[in-house]
Amino acid sequence: MTPVHRTINKTASLNEAVEIMNETKWNIIPVTDSDGKLEGVFTKSRLFQMVLEEKALTEPIGAYIKKDTVTISHTASYEYLKEIVEKSEVGTGIVVDSDERVIGLLRKTDMVKALLRSSNMLKEQLETILESSQLGVVMTDGEKRIIYVNDKFSSMSKQTKEDLAGQSFPVLFPKVNTNIENSSYVPKVSVGEDQTMLRLSRYKTVTGSKGMIALFQTTTEVEQMAEELQTVKNLKQTLDTAIDSAYDGMLMINTKNKVTMASPPLLDLFNLNREQLLHKSINKVLPQLNLGTVFKSGEAELSDFMEINGIKYIINKIPIKQDGEIIGVLGKVMFRQLNEVSALLKKIEKVENKAAYYQKQLQQSETSRFTWDQIISNDPYVEKLKKSADKAAKGRSTVLIRGESGTGKELFAHAIHSSSVRRDGKFVIVNCAAIPEHLLESEFFGYEDGAFTGARQKGKIGKFDLADGGTLFLDEIGDMSYGLQSKLLRVLQEREFYRVGGTERVHVDVRIIAATNRPLEEMVETGEFREDLYYRLNVISLQIPPLRERKNDILLLTEVLMESLNRMLGSSITGIEEEAQHVLINYDWPGNVRELRNVLERAMTFAENGKIQVEDITEYIVDKVKQAGNGDPSIKMAASAERTAVEKAIFAADGNKTKAARLLGISRSGLYEKLKKYQLQ
Repeated sequence: MTPVHRTINKTASLNEAVEIMNETKWNIIPVTDSDGKLEGVFTKSRLFQMVLEEKALTEPIGAYIKKDTVTISHTASYEYLKEIVEKSEVGTGIVVDSDERVIGLLRKTDMVKALLRSSNMLKEQLETILESSQLGVVMTDGEKRIIYVNDKFSSMSKQTKEDLAGQSFPVLFPKVNTNIENSSYVPKVSVGEDQTMLRLSRYKTVTGSKGMIALFQTTTEVEQMAEELQTVKNLKQTLDTAIDSAYDGMLMINTKNKVTMASPPLLDLFNLNREQLLHKSINKVLPQLNLGTVFKSGEAELSDFMEINGIKYIINKIPIKQDGEIIGVLGKVMFRQLNEVSALLKKIEKVENKAAYYQKQLQQSETSRFTWDQIISNDPYVEKLKKSADKAAKGRSTVLIRGESGTGKELFAHAIHSSSVRRDGKFVIVNCAAIPEHLLESEFFGYEDGAFTGARQKGKIGKFDLADGGTLFLDEIGDMSYGLQSKLLRVLQEREFYRVGGTERVHVDVRIIAATNRPLEEMVETGEFREDLYYRLNVISLQIPPLRERKNDILLLTEVLMESLNRMLGSSITGIEEEAQHVLINYDWPGNVRELRNVLERAMTFAENGKIQVEDITEYIVDKVKQAGNGDPSIKMAASAERTAVEKAIFAADGNKTKAARLLGISRSGLYEKLKKYQLQ
């Protein structure tokens, strides 16, 4: 298409038309209305007519416009244009857009140029294909004279293209019958030193005569292909034989989930024949195998035990990949002697579980299991205590953790080790109250061979040896015998000790964390605990408050404990009724968090309504709360619940009084009254 950048209207003068034709060299000018839509054309022949009629240059062209014009849509196809050009006697067509506005001219010269460009492109593409082909190519004209050869044929014949051009094909190949109508095949033709196979075909030349196209392929290439094909056939036969004689069933599907192969044992297992299975959808004939899932996962899968006619079987699904893409799935159905295999697997599983259990026990006994994130609290004092303990963990000093039984002293010890530079070392725990006094020394320091009656032949290393480079946690340090206290003091001071029955000094690098629920100061005064050891242990002291002093943590801990207990008990308790919450909050918890966990475990075991109610809680706790209520326990529970609600709102609002009042649904002044009432300022 020639784009149109200038048009004229009916009132334009002859002079304007002459100027446009002279400038554009067009033989036709589109005449359009004010919207650019076509009204007709002004042709060069009409211009000549006006000149012959001696019209003035200022004369309008309106009376000489040709209105029977040929218009073509800008979306017209090549075939349509070809038909228009062949039938039309008009040399130029007007191209319009979808709104019938003139956008260009289609001239026969434009189409000829486009055809020439297209022909040249096709010619270049064809020559590229022929030159890169492994076939020798020869083309002749209607007189059977060679007009084209490719490089391959030139190389085969040992002649240049220039020498071959114009030669007679029958003279060059006298034994080849060239008098054919369409095509023929010659199995053996000599070209230079090569033996080739020839495919001879006819084609229509430009002049209408029939030329020839000859394709030569060397027999060595064909023989190689035949050998490769035979190799593939042999491999297929070998594979088929292996599959047919396989001990277990085998099945293969393609990307369309169609069965492409099935072994006899598989057909026997499912009582099918090949016709019922081959080329059928696996989802219809054997949907239980579920082989198609491998296309999504891309990984091999092993099914659980399945059963048919009392025979148990399992399926190993294996993806078949080519160039990184899955092109099929192989299903191996194993069902022979699976009872013996199953029994063996159970034995192996038991052994593995036992080994895993002992490994876990060993790891738990020698590594810390808790971090600061697992010590749950909203209490400001506990949060401050965690920060102080975390700072203490970075040093080497001995840490003494104090608090009532069940407050979480061991959790703090684990967390201190986990955040210290010794975190990669061992964390060894010794409960001083649980080991008999006469064995404490050998447990701490170990013993040599024959140190005492009943001792192991090769001796035994102690807890200090095990904790070398790590941390030794001495729980219930207040229950240690007075005699052992002096030996412990020496280790803490000198970092060395003697094994029981030994004479060689053992040097260790151990950090001590001690814990007790006993009043060590009073024990020092009464002579039950060495004063020098007390000061040696009490370098950094951490006092964990009892649960009764941090009531805000009761419900928070309850939520966390219920989650773990649900998993352990297999229960599905979703919460605690409000009255039961009041009981928990107003109980003093002498056993602290440990007691809270035991009470919750008992309540969750007996709960029947999805939530813990008052009747699910141990009676002695409910009775103690009622006795402490001084009359009506429900009044004190209500007050406690109100205090808890205020505390939660303040915490949720991050100290913002206005926001907290809005959460509680009361005024700001009302909130200040409650803060004053419960001394929460």
